[in-house]
Amino acid sequence: MAKIDRAPEILMQDVDGIRLRTAFWKAEIEVGNRPLLFFNGIGANLELTAGLGEMFTDRDIITFDVPGVGKSPVTQWPYRPWMLARWARKLLDIYGIGDVDVMGVSWGGALAQQYAFQYRKRVGKLILCATTAGMTMVPGRPKSLSKMVDARRYSDPDFMRESFETLYGDAVEGEAGRHINNLMAPDPKGYVYQLLAFIGWSSLPFIRFLTMPSLILMGDQDTIVPVANGHILKFGLPDARLHIMKGGGHLFLVTQAEETAAIILDFLKEEGAEAEKAA
Repeated sequence: MAKIDRAPEILMQDVDGIRLRTAFWKAEIEVGNRPLLFFNGIGANLELTAGLGEMFTDRDIITFDVPGVGKSPVTQWPYRPWMLARWARKLLDIYGIGDVDVMGVSWGGALAQQYAFQYRKRVGKLILCATTAGMTMVPGRPKSLSKMVDARRYSDPDFMRESFETLYGDAVEGEAGRHINNLMAPDPKGYVYQLLAFIGWSSLPFIRFLTMPSLILMGDQDTIVPVANGHILKFGLPDARLHIMKGGGHLFLVTQAEETAAIILDFLKEEGAEAEKAA
């Protein structure tokens, strides 16, 4: 099946005195689905989310570059997760969006949990990809983690291609090549602020309050966030299921996009059955 070229509207939005570069995809056909709020990984600019428009054509989608990433200006001072979640909520208000399904990958998966806790009355479903409960995580391989902190993975495409399989556990082919080409080096201070934001943070103190249906996706070849972290999340979340992506590395959302999208869509489409059961 041919892929749909669905380009987002990209705008700079003023939120609480900061500027956030935002991407918004309008649903191709309005069928009443909740919009999808997406939180990206650390240092990841919104160009890397281009595949979202191809995955979820039946709903509005919104995401943004956090300060210091992509083309969002860096903040003057460091921030905390609750502040990022608040900016995201105010961004939704600008677009006139209320209830959403929330999805996050890696670093963004932690932010998705924070958002779902702060605004749980506005969250329908939660989707967590290759992520952790925070400081209580089971760490990945030292070799992969050492490459994660090397700034060349953003500024040197050749270094990224050479390191991709070691870093993410995925082979460099197909969509992975497009991912590398779309990388944009974050502001050094902005990248440090992203790292600092979640120091000392854990979702375990509040995870039992996240009662919305949740889907946890983990790659069995992920060398950065091992599968054990998915089991920790499943244990903590009251209404969660865990799916292991066979052969999936840390970026299975990119390298196994069609398979991942099918699993997520099935999860999102269960709403009708749930409503029937509740009635």
